[in-house]
Amino acid sequence: MWGLLLALAACAPACAPGLVASGTPVLGLAPPGTTKASFTTPAQRSSSPGPAGKENGTTKIRIVKKKKVIVKKQKKIIRTRRPVTTKLAETPVPPKEQKPDCPPLGLESLRVSDSQFEASSSQSFGLGPHRGRLNIQSGLEDGDHYDGAWCAEQQDVEPWFQVDAGHPTRFSGVITQGRNSIWRFDWVTSYKVQFSNDSRSWWGSKNSSGMDVIFPANSDQETPVLNLLPEHQVARYIRLLPQTWLPGGAPCLRAEILACPVSDPNGLLPKALALASSDPLDFRHHNYKDMRKLMKEVNEQCPNITRVYNIGKSHQGLKLYVMEMSDNPGEHELMEPEVRYVAGMHGNEVLGRELLLLLMQFLCREYLRGNPRVTRLLTEMRLHLLPSMNPDGYELAYQRGSELAGWVDGRWNYQGIDLNHNFADLNTPLWTAEDDGLVPHTVANHHLPLPAYYTLPNATVAPETRAVIEWMKRIPFVLSANLHGGMNDFSYLHTNCFEVTIELSCDKFPHESELPQEWENNKDALLTYLEQVRMAIVGVVRDKDTEQGIADAVISVEGINHDVTTAWDGDYWRLLTPGDYTVTASAEGYHSVTRNCRVTFEEGPFPCNFHLTKTPKQRLRELLAAGAKVPPDLQRRLERLRKQKN
Repeated sequence: MWGLLLALAACAPACAPGLVASGTPVLGLAPPGTTKASFTTPAQRSSSPGPAGKENGTTKIRIVKKKKVIVKKQKKIIRTRRPVTTKLAETPVPPKEQKPDCPPLGLESLRVSDSQFEASSSQSFGLGPHRGRLNIQSGLEDGDHYDGAWCAEQQDVEPWFQVDAGHPTRFSGVITQGRNSIWRFDWVTSYKVQFSNDSRSWWGSKNSSGMDVIFPANSDQETPVLNLLPEHQVARYIRLLPQTWLPGGAPCLRAEILACPVSDPNGLLPKALALASSDPLDFRHHNYKDMRKLMKEVNEQCPNITRVYNIGKSHQGLKLYVMEMSDNPGEHELMEPEVRYVAGMHGNEVLGRELLLLLMQFLCREYLRGNPRVTRLLTEMRLHLLPSMNPDGYELAYQRGSELAGWVDGRWNYQGIDLNHNFADLNTPLWTAEDDGLVPHTVANHHLPLPAYYTLPNATVAPETRAVIEWMKRIPFVLSANLHGGMNDFSYLHTNCFEVTIELSCDKFPHESELPQEWENNKDALLTYLEQVRMAIVGVVRDKDTEQGIADAVISVEGINHDVTTAWDGDYWRLLTPGDYTVTASAEGYHSVTRNCRVTFEEGPFPCNFHLTKTPKQRLRELLAAGAKVPPDLQRRLERLRKQKN
């Protein structure tokens, strides 16, 4: 459906334009007509000579040990292609429990564009500096354009990785990871950091003794390692210089740079991209306790259009809370569609969770203000928001923090089950039945039952998954979106509900400062997707004699190999794109009825009601069950049917 595609396209995150970095010399080589300035302090960087201690082919090495500086002279050392990892005793160890003190510059979230990266060398385009983004993932095959890190060439004896912030920035720290690959093991074990305002003259991060700090880096591929700078440095460019890396490997890294904006009262500096929203909402990350408190506050602020309920508990006993929003909460209204948003299936993919918490605040506030778009939405539908399907996983990721949770911490539930792949596979049996020509006469094309293995007592089914399945069965949902998950096929085949999966952001756990912009990126799309439920035919299938709704009647559309069924009160909702359709309503014990229904480009939904007449056999069953006498006309019809059969 075009409306759905447009809604999904609007959910894509916007990436800020970047500035192209100036030409940069190879580390240690000064541009023509200038002196080397590789390790000068900020005050000296315009005139100081090259690295101190390098004289007549010999090198002075300073070793920091127990706060004593020992100077040893030896012959100049030529770095090998595969340096040995520095001993731990000689590597400065950062303080424990370091926490980011500035927000990320935006390498992971793509606010920093590819053109803002440079490096001394790269093994290939797919291992270029633009791939040195924290948590970036590689494909199954190495060597393509989408490898999982920046990697310098093996023969590069002085590798460096550089980022242009685009304007003066207050750098405060660095987070690094190794190379993401299922075939190779590559990571940097220590590095230095340098800064520049023009990409030519550089100064290094110094310790209290005035020596270049060697920061300890990674010991595996995936764990993010944070190093805070001894002192914040104001500059435009930052450069990481790997000193040692895994023996036998290559200098490869993924990184995020922590940076605070520079005060500019006179407005002399280029304006940075503003991350803001005009909506006065609670833009922060909410743990379980905070989430529950916020939902309670929204309910108290808008008691007439909200209801908070839970659908079950996680493995650790945390309730799976849902916010219901409607002009008549707590009740399924005839011919009013049930719509849902689900988030947090992977606990460390937190943007969906925060977007749903922001959405419920926004809808409440705008309804009270009389916003006509919001008022119509909540009057015409019953909306259910499940912000956290995996609260156990989220709590784990939340404890690590937005930049240190990594790619997998909190992804699974407490049992280690990936809820994304925990719903029963209904595709395979349906496809097999279709290949055998059994659909739809022998095997239905809708409401497929759970496989036998899935219902066994020892089946590996998470409590969170079971809770959502029961929720699906209990409420006749029509439209749904999972802000990221993998239950869309299951939802479509096991229930009436059409569902899509929406991948959000380039950053699983965006920094709190980025939430206002993420809300602005996705707000209109979240509303527009809900409005797609109007593109449908809707009606009630009733008993012609009693006018009572018929539950579980089947609605079939000619040319579409997927049926839907009516709810317990006989109403149904069938999503369709504009066009003319031949629709049939059928139910057990009734004669089927077929009629033409039209969906136009005007805003719907479009009514398409049915009245079904009981078959003689059904009427006889009901009469006999009630102990009543069979009418003469029915007896005659039954006799004619028996004769025809004989």
